[in-house]
Amino acid sequence: MKRLFSKTFRANPLASSVVPAVGASPATTNPPVHHTGLRPKDTLPPVPHPCPYEYISVVATEEGLLLRPRQSGQSQDLAEEEVKVGWGKGGKVETVIGGTVEADWEESAVVYGIIGFLELYSASYLLVISSRNVVGAFLDPRHTVYSVKGVTAIPLVEDRARTVLLALASRNQNDRRTSLLPTALARREAAAEPGEDVAAAGTEDADAEGKRSLHVKFADQHEVKVVSPRPDQGFDLPEDRSPPSPSSSTASTPSSIQSITNTDTVVKTLAERLSFWTRISKRNSRQAFTIDHALVEQPDGAGLDPDELETLVRDETKDPEEVIESIVSSAAPPPQTTAEKHSELEDKIVRECVREYTRGGMYFAYTFGDNLLACMRDVTHHLLWTDITRSLQHKHELLARAQAQDVLKQTLHILEETRRQSPTDDKVDVLVEPAAALPLWRRVDRRFWWNEWLSKPLIDAGLHPFVLPIMQGFFQVSAFRILREPVASEEGDSVVVEYNVISRRSRDRAGLRYQRRGIDDDANVANFVETETVMRVEREGISNVFSHVQVRGSIPLYWNQQGMALKPAPQLSPERTHDQNLHAIQQHLNKVVTDYGPLTIINLAEQHGKEAQVTNAYGDYVKELDTDDIRYYAYDFHAETKGMKYEKISNLIETVERVFESQGYFWISNNHIMSQQKGVFRVNCIDSLDRTNVVESAFARHVLNRQLGAVALLNQEERRTEMDTVFNDVWANNGDAISRAYAGTSALKGDFTRTGKRDLAGLLNDGVNSLSRMYTSTFADWFSQAVIDFMLGNRTTSVFAEFLLKLQSTDPRDLIRITKIRADAIATCVSRVLPEGERLLSGWTLFAPEELNTKVGDKFEEKVMLLSAKALYIISYDYTLEKVKMYTRVPLGDIAGITKGAYILSPLEEASRDPLQNAGFVVSWHNTQAQDTRVTSYSIRNSLDLSTPPTSPTTATSPRLSLTAPRKSTLPLSRILSDAAAPVAGQETIFAAFKALPVDPARSRRENGSFIQSQDELSNAKNCKEAVDMIVEAIRQACHDIGNEHRDFISEGDVVSLAEAQRMTSVYAKMEYGVKRLLWLGS
Repeated sequence: MKRLFSKTFRANPLASSVVPAVGASPATTNPPVHHTGLRPKDTLPPVPHPCPYEYISVVATEEGLLLRPRQSGQSQDLAEEEVKVGWGKGGKVETVIGGTVEADWEESAVVYGIIGFLELYSASYLLVISSRNVVGAFLDPRHTVYSVKGVTAIPLVEDRARTVLLALASRNQNDRRTSLLPTALARREAAAEPGEDVAAAGTEDADAEGKRSLHVKFADQHEVKVVSPRPDQGFDLPEDRSPPSPSSSTASTPSSIQSITNTDTVVKTLAERLSFWTRISKRNSRQAFTIDHALVEQPDGAGLDPDELETLVRDETKDPEEVIESIVSSAAPPPQTTAEKHSELEDKIVRECVREYTRGGMYFAYTFGDNLLACMRDVTHHLLWTDITRSLQHKHELLARAQAQDVLKQTLHILEETRRQSPTDDKVDVLVEPAAALPLWRRVDRRFWWNEWLSKPLIDAGLHPFVLPIMQGFFQVSAFRILREPVASEEGDSVVVEYNVISRRSRDRAGLRYQRRGIDDDANVANFVETETVMRVEREGISNVFSHVQVRGSIPLYWNQQGMALKPAPQLSPERTHDQNLHAIQQHLNKVVTDYGPLTIINLAEQHGKEAQVTNAYGDYVKELDTDDIRYYAYDFHAETKGMKYEKISNLIETVERVFESQGYFWISNNHIMSQQKGVFRVNCIDSLDRTNVVESAFARHVLNRQLGAVALLNQEERRTEMDTVFNDVWANNGDAISRAYAGTSALKGDFTRTGKRDLAGLLNDGVNSLSRMYTSTFADWFSQAVIDFMLGNRTTSVFAEFLLKLQSTDPRDLIRITKIRADAIATCVSRVLPEGERLLSGWTLFAPEELNTKVGDKFEEKVMLLSAKALYIISYDYTLEKVKMYTRVPLGDIAGITKGAYILSPLEEASRDPLQNAGFVVSWHNTQAQDTRVTSYSIRNSLDLSTPPTSPTTATSPRLSLTAPRKSTLPLSRILSDAAAPVAGQETIFAAFKALPVDPARSRRENGSFIQSQDELSNAKNCKEAVDMIVEAIRQACHDIGNEHRDFISEGDVVSLAEAQRMTSVYAKMEYGVKRLLWLGS
């Protein structure tokens, strides 16, 4: 077989497509006899793999959704194979032979790519890119980069999917772009317009008005018409995901607009601002409101008429809070059933996920080529499909590494014949793509691949061309002119300089500002961003391309910042030790050095005041590491540039000038590598936003001047030049994009729109509005954070139940850490408590009252339960000191029975009332001499005899002790711990109640990017009830094995019923929770 990249040898045009590129796995001409049974995602054909499809036709059939690639400018789709997505939750994704499933492709809709799948409570959704923006061409007219503008969620329910696809197909026809029309319409367009350049239509903006000819056609009439959709048809505007203004109308017809009253607007304002749930008018309408692009929207405020509102507002007997709560509860009551709640929560999850992808900052690219056929045809010449997640230097380093490995293998005579290359010179291709024969998703930097989890069903099915990696960050292509002195063949006194800025935001520890700070146990920091500047200029007919990379990220320590004030103070985590912080920062910095080379840290946070604790600790830890490849500079930005005198940043640049010189930049001139960047700046402040943006732009400007100077282009003008204008614009946009992604809604919030009557406006200002702003600025982003964790694959749908219960969500890394801590606790208890030779069967951690013989105590703790072949161990464990405090050993033969059922401790939220997620059991046993209870008293006598009642506390064995009772604070540890066991002493039967911990399998990623879940005995349990059933069955089986079993050994019955929980909940607790819910969920 001919070699692919060879100047000496010529590849057969027909066979060239089956030869792998450099860095790819070699082709196997003779397949092995015995197949290994690899999954489709691990099996690649021995040909250069096609790039992601730019156009995909989607149609609904009786069996499911059908997808097939659509070629721009072609009258027929590429239909050798089609992809079928079955209906229903978790619909199966598989390939079928084209034409085997009956489908009317005339009704198909054409989309720009697939983001992935969302699997929620009642259905799954296919997220597709329905509109896009052209960002620009990156260094090559064929290399077009796009941003996501519109996303459509197609439910995998047949009737709902048909409605959505009908709206999409209708818009395709209205846009009149041949590339987006169904096949038959495309043929008619081609016949009617034979001179139209159809291929060029592929790069148009998704919302741009289609052109049927090269001439401009004006309307005959000179007035503007307002067009409203018919009841059976409407406009699909998925790109507009911003929340509506409280004062604007959301009605869809002119008649409804005229019918809107001030009352409706007031109710709408309050319901949207202070209720988490959808308005009652939509929930009770005949056609339920869904995310399926509802074509007719019901008027708002139908749940409360003007007279009722007037009565509520003028009722002077009620406090302002009661009036507002009455309006909200009438206009937007919470769902009454679990199915209704899941439906509305599902709607909000999908909408929030779509908003994350459409609010700006999501970028992708298909290929350098004009279309797929060109991509495949030209692979032997240009390596056309591209990866925007890696810097230019990184790509060249990967290629050089692969070539060096091939040279070594060739020297050792172990290189496959198909990988041998002819001798080459030192010329390089600026836009080289290493391992270009692999599908794009196999080559991207997984740190910046945001839709990997959503794309998992496509990857598992081996549908590589349907996988479109999407990067979050910033991408802008710009150009400016700079003066020059013409030399040689140059003409003109100026030259065009192309200037591009690409920021890549990491998905690791992704989230919003007050929810994700510092570092995690995997050495990932919040808001880690790699920013690359790429500049190209031509001198004397020679192209020069420069690249420079900077990174930013949160301070790599365990710290947090509670957003309960306007400027909250950052605090180091008290749960973490000095060694844990040192280990974490060492891991992170070593990772950065490995990826980028020698590291120069620029810490811009305040060295005094609120930020001092975290800032100074950062410097102390780096100093303690004392690593040669790491330099640390503390620059108090606010102190040094007081009065917004940013020109003083030049002092910082002068301080690190030697670093700029040693670091250099990546430079390719005339296809030769002239220099490479050796090291990187890591810039941070507390947020790594505003101050970091200013300093990074100053560094980038200094590097740009050095790069221009390398080709004899010096900007010596004192006045403001075009370069200044373009540079400042690009970097301002870059800073805004990163700030929007990290700051979340907290940075964008405004006050209520004042509308309605004066007395209601005064009501809103009567202290309630101020509280609302403070709480929403702190907690409004928790739902967004929960959605981010879910769509990245870090959490399951349980995160939303947790959100509704706790009004916030747990960091998935903390869940993984807690899982490890619990596993260590079980292992410690086994080593400390279990006698030698006694066989362990199982071990669990459970929620339980501190005391025995009680179901609802003053204090609860996480106990460790061990089940051996002889006994059941109930252990109180100190997780801080990592030691056993007390344990009770119950022989299996003494166990009288087990009762299992609902264990409800709070009736305030639906999630805490759900018996499936709030389950427990009670173990009862006979109080005999065989029972053993011991405490950690640091003395020889640590056994408590619970079979006989204790002596009276007034009886003393010493006259001195009888005179004065010891103070409570001076009681020995053994006395304190024995008090917990005292209530059960002397009783014939003892019981202990246990509540299953929430079932929440947090996911983590392996090195290769795949996802795993922590495995334990309860990992297969879908809810707490199933977990309880597993534990109880294990105990029953162990008792059965020793002969302790009778008919009523296991019984069904609530440990604590909902009615009992309601009686135990105080009025104050209910009122406190109601206020918090009203304010915290009021965004």
